[in-house]
Amino acid sequence: MSTRIALIGYGKMGKMIHSLAAERDCVVVSRIDPTCPECHSSITADSLAEAEVVIDFSHPSTIVNNIRSVCAIGKPMVVGTTGWGEHRSELEALVKSSGIGFIHGANFSIGMSVFSRIVQEAVKYFDYFNMYDVFGMEMHHNQKADSPSGTAIELAKQIIANSNSKTEALYDTCKRKIEPHELHFASVRGGCVPGTHSITFDSEADTVELVHRARSRMGFAYGALQAAVWVKDKPGFHSFSDMISQILC
Repeated sequence: MSTRIALIGYGKMGKMIHSLAAERDCVVVSRIDPTCPECHSSITADSLAEAEVVIDFSHPSTIVNNIRSVCAIGKPMVVGTTGWGEHRSELEALVKSSGIGFIHGANFSIGMSVFSRIVQEAVKYFDYFNMYDVFGMEMHHNQKADSPSGTAIELAKQIIANSNSKTEALYDTCKRKIEPHELHFASVRGGCVPGTHSITFDSEADTVELVHRARSRMGFAYGALQAAVWVKDKPGFHSFSDMISQILC
């Protein structure tokens, strides 16, 4: 039987998820977006009544209150919106006390999830050779609300966690010589780029570059739908990486 989904946020990602839902044995039964005339204007027990799982790809300015509202109603939730890290402790406790299943991720691309594992292993290998320096860059369309991307921040954390030399991420423009312990991760915004993340290991002798390039939002939508089916019967606070790890085991 198809998983019944409510969408919070009916922008480009919400519409993409809606268009692909049937391919992943899901059906959209509710859409919530105050800017959409055909959608519900707010999160209420009525607007979520028919849904088994809620998927949120809204906006960083509303996500904290959205999570609070969904927890109060008691529906499992998939969150692809970033920008709520400073509230994580509060929201994790709220999710656990409400008894819902909750899965979050800075990037719901299955390809990116595998890519991040490749990056972690590469960092460990290059760490044996101190002639290589590692750095990153991400590019997104000019309408993206945050910079750096949540994915860039997660990749930087993973690099630092697996490196003996890098201990601090630097995302801002560097107007000085970079320190050996700093991981420079630059951001570019422009055009219609869905999302490109590159990690470079560079030396005087050669360069090794690992790149994940999203062709469209389709990969994120497929991942979110798979997450909705997965989390429906799994109470607790989960990451998208947790889901991928379980699948790969």
